Amino acid sequence: MLLVLSVALLRIRDLFTVAMLTGIYSLVIACFFMLQDAVDVAFTEAAVGAGITTVLFLTTLSMVGREEAPISRINLPALACVAACGALLLYASQDMPAWGDPQAPVHQHVAPRYITESAAEVGPPNIVTSVLASYRSYDTMGEVGVVFTAAIGVLLLLGNGARRREDNEDDAEDQP
Repeated sequence: MLLVLSVALLRIRDLFTVAMLTGIYSLVIACFFMLQDAVDVAFTEAAVGAGITTVLFLTTLSMVGREEAPISRINLPALACVAACGALLLYASQDMPAWGDPQAPVHQHVAPRYITESAAEVGPPNIVTSVLASYRSYDTMGEVGVVFTAAIGVLLLLGNGARRREDNEDDAEDQP
């Protein structure tokens, strides 16, 4: 289903449909996370991916229109920037440990303690939930603050754009 949604997102030119399919994609991913017993990640994906992001897409569509503008020419500087960033990311990923390597540095510090002790110390059988809710609760609270601040910033930007558009319409009506 994710593959079908991905192909549809690449082929459709109606931006309203794309916004709706993106929300559906996020809900399907959230269901996948639920099946993997990552309830906290599923909740975040459903709230942010399907909820807030879809609302922001629809708000943007109300300002810019429903149809995608035709591409008149290829923007070579933008393409070069994306290619350079992609190459840099691929180069940086070569230094990462092998996928699932139990000897990777990330698994040698506190992860063994979390795996063996979290159920007894905190209670939830899901290790991710116990880590986020107990061991790293201050970090989680900080992340909530960052997301809240970002949401307020986006709302202020969107509100400012609507106010400018109203001012321009008022100025156009005043002119003969």
